[in-house]
Amino acid sequence: MRVLVVGAGVIGSYNAALLFRGGADVTLLARGERLAVLREHGVVLEHWRTGQRSVTRVPVVDRIEPGSDYDLAVVIVRRDQIPSVLPMLIAASPAIPSVLFLGNNLAGSSDMAAALGRERVLTGMVNAGGERNGTAVRYIGSRRLPLLFGEIDGIVRARTRGIAEMFTEAGLPARVVPDAEAYQKTHAAGLPAFAGALYSAGGDIRRLTAKPDLLRLFITGYRDGLRALRADGTALRPRSTRALAWIPEPLVRAALRRFFGTELAFVGGQAHALAAVGEMREIAEELRALLQRTGIRSPANDRAYESIVAWAADTH
Repeated sequence: MRVLVVGAGVIGSYNAALLFRGGADVTLLARGERLAVLREHGVVLEHWRTGQRSVTRVPVVDRIEPGSDYDLAVVIVRRDQIPSVLPMLIAASPAIPSVLFLGNNLAGSSDMAAALGRERVLTGMVNAGGERNGTAVRYIGSRRLPLLFGEIDGIVRARTRGIAEMFTEAGLPARVVPDAEAYQKTHAAGLPAFAGALYSAGGDIRRLTAKPDLLRLFITGYRDGLRALRADGTALRPRSTRALAWIPEPLVRAALRRFFGTELAFVGGQAHALAAVGEMREIAEELRALLQRTGIRSPANDRAYESIVAWAADTH
């Protein structure tokens, strides 16, 4: 299987490197400064906890050449970057028969399916996180964080099984799920409230732990987002997420204070929210549309949206 990984950020670089090391025929598509860094240094991965580094010389390109015969494109870009990627994939059609979109998404895959055709599109959750550290990618990834993905119609096909096997054989556990979009939406429903709370705390997740009102903003906003998903007919995935609706808020706040004070939360949560302000705003817009469609009022998410807009204006 010839694979093109579109997106050379933290998660794209991590997956491309491990797939390549695992023997997969992988090419990584990058642009601009990142392309130059990869050509000079290779994919440099740095473990978030140990600091151990590795270098993998993954083949890199800056475009999809006419006549390319990739079997699969794995698209790992931010939600607000999807519109800029679709024209390139449309131009390559039907040379790439399968396109797997991994990332945060609250609106579903209708735009991707309309552009590329439902039969070509798969979707799923990312399997890593992290931040840039100079020329290196400081990553969080483990066997306990499998790649969850599937066909948008929920049917398991030979290609779906083949993709899962390719990732798993490279040391990247993958699991096919029939409702991949539900996992994406359940996760994304809490991102606007998290980002709004974080930005209101000056972008400092450890400072956020000392702000009960902002922790409450995150909890309430996420709960409202989950209510809207249920009202819209989306099942919450994983099912354990439903516990957020009935666990007493003081207990949730206590758990968040502990977690947000860890290096894991700093690298996996704060780093992404600060680097992906455009994506946070895009998903906040999608949540506002969902809340309006389902008739659910959410002052917490209104406040979070205002914080996201203000932060975006101040930082860009």
